[in-house]
Amino acid sequence: MPDTVLAVAHVLFLWWFGTGAVLFLDGLPRRTYPWTLAGAALVALAATAGLVASADDTGVGGAHLAFASALGIWGVNEILFLTGAVTGPRRTACPEGARGWSRFRYAAESVIYHELAVALSALVVWIAVAGGDNKVGLWTFLALWVMRLSTKINIFLGVRNLGEEFLPDHLRYLASYFRRAPMNPAFPVSMVGSTALLAFLVVSAAAPATSAVEGVGLTILATLVGLALLEHLFLVLPFDPATLWRWGFTSRAAAAAPAPFRPDAPAPLKAAVDRPRR
Repeated sequence: MPDTVLAVAHVLFLWWFGTGAVLFLDGLPRRTYPWTLAGAALVALAATAGLVASADDTGVGGAHLAFASALGIWGVNEILFLTGAVTGPRRTACPEGARGWSRFRYAAESVIYHELAVALSALVVWIAVAGGDNKVGLWTFLALWVMRLSTKINIFLGVRNLGEEFLPDHLRYLASYFRRAPMNPAFPVSMVGSTALLAFLVVSAAAPATSAVEGVGLTILATLVGLALLEHLFLVLPFDPATLWRWGFTSRAAAAAPAPFRPDAPAPLKAAVDRPRR
């Protein structure tokens, strides 16, 4: 039981803190992005090393390290996307009147480089763990990938809460590819599939034949899928998920705040402050 509680707590904390950290970094002024991307590169190297080191570790610690490492690589992809470093060749809003296949093609062009980067990252994760018995990192990354694709499809087809507040200003054009609707035909399929997967993982983790170490790995995956299921519910429920990460949005408010007036400031700064806004 302590191992199960620790596994659930580990996933919950990294999910909450990691999301907030990415939002905070991407909300900083764009001049800070080179430093953010340099830090992301170091995280990617450390996470890959963690996957390699944990590949042959079939203990409880190995499962936790593999999960954290895979989540780190996923977070790096999110930073690359939200900073605008890796998005797609189309960086403008959806053309007026686009429908059906044309709208899908335009939407795909706006994020295709990011999707390819995620696919490449999945290949890296697979190579890193291919020779070992610990596959928690690989399953973690694949679960994140599948559930995120499901979320994107539902947002494209239409849901109540689009989550456009999570987009930084330089990516606001992506919201034009979203569609607001009470629900779409794919949403019930996503919910049923996610719930079935969650039930399978929970039953497998609790099975008498499951070892303690296997139980930890399955619990990690079950918690991750459960959170993804919750994120799907956020798409249609009257609840603003941004409330959970208010601290992550504080960097945007600070970046948008006007410079304070200083009587002793140099002339150029005074002029910038005093200049009327159009």
